[in-house]
Amino acid sequence: MAKTPDKSRDVHSFFAEDPERADKEFFGRVANPDRRGFLKNTGLATMAAMVGTSIPFSGNMPIGFVPAAMAQDNVLVGKDGLTLLNDRPVNAETPPELLDDAITPTSRHFVRNNGIPPEDVDPATWTLTIDGLVDSPMELSIADLKAQFEVVTMALTLECGGNGRGFFNPPAKGNQWTYGAVGCSEWTGVRLKDVLEQAGIQSNVVYTAHYGADTHLSGDPEKLPISRGMPIAKAMTDNILIAFEMNGEALHPLNGAPLRLVVPGWPASTAQKWLTRIQLRDVVHDGPKMTGKAYRVPNRAVEPGEKVEKKDFVIIERMPVKSLVTFPANGADVGLESEVRGHAWSGDRTVEKLEVSIDFGATWQDAALDVPVNSGAWQNWRTNVAFPQAGYYEVWARATDSEGTMQPFAIDWNPKGYLNNTMHRVGLRVS
Repeated sequence: MAKTPDKSRDVHSFFAEDPERADKEFFGRVANPDRRGFLKNTGLATMAAMVGTSIPFSGNMPIGFVPAAMAQDNVLVGKDGLTLLNDRPVNAETPPELLDDAITPTSRHFVRNNGIPPEDVDPATWTLTIDGLVDSPMELSIADLKAQFEVVTMALTLECGGNGRGFFNPPAKGNQWTYGAVGCSEWTGVRLKDVLEQAGIQSNVVYTAHYGADTHLSGDPEKLPISRGMPIAKAMTDNILIAFEMNGEALHPLNGAPLRLVVPGWPASTAQKWLTRIQLRDVVHDGPKMTGKAYRVPNRAVEPGEKVEKKDFVIIERMPVKSLVTFPANGADVGLESEVRGHAWSGDRTVEKLEVSIDFGATWQDAALDVPVNSGAWQNWRTNVAFPQAGYYEVWARATDSEGTMQPFAIDWNPKGYLNNTMHRVGLRVS
């Protein structure tokens, strides 16, 4: 198994210290006698994913060579302003102020990868298999999906289950997401339920299982980086798509091109990228990131730092009620009167109320709250606030959903740092 390089070191220093070892560990590249580097398939896919396209003359690269795009930290080709948390696999979030659009532009949609994206993502040759406990197993091209099923476009919110992990104390392991592992883009595709119904769902089906074409970080072709699923009842809702377009264009490579699931309201890990297969099973799926403590929380409140046995964890399903302030930005200078705006969402529910406070929660005022443009979309909100005098203020936002659940000031700690829906606060200097 290839060893993952130490992310605390800059990629330049890592390669400068011992280029042959760095090549082997980072890319699985081995030296030829002429000091050229031979990239194995998985290593080539890794490098191609990091620079955003294929590398026709990869065989000519010398040992210790770092692509210029990587040297410039440009592993987020086609993304604008995202904060890179990890480059193997690529994970990046969006600062809240860059999420101000009602519909998240593709360039500002977060990236959460578990493995190495595939290099060959030609939509003309891509196929999706539907099998398992179905009456009629199917293999469908993207052209088949477009021809045989109703094509729909929906604004759908995706949020990583670990969004907000960076604020837990004691710290939880994993990508230290703050606020920006969320987005609401327009996705075009076909309804998952329509495809499953055509395949014929057998009476004993309990769960779906999803598979993608990304490869494990180790390079082992027998290992999957992630394979999650969901209860069949969830799979049969109207707003889950097998998508081939994002904001009117082909999917971005880091967001799952050419085919992916979009599952709003539940952890985005259920929304398999580079989708190649959906299997129907008569048991809860047990693929990678479905068992143990992955995407699970304790079945009770626990003390910070408490050790919790695996048997006491439950699978995360719907995401909690949450809101985000996207304007003004944290640290901004504003006048005595200012508009404040953002978004709110709550799993499979709607948000019924959005309130803001400028006096550290002593009083609250209602914001104007839009209805969702469709089921699964976040809701946009806005209000005007008047500050009584110059000074430092914080704007706090809290949402209340259709079941009466209110966003909290703070949440209970959990070992994996999931489901952090504490109120978003922005600090402002008023002059």
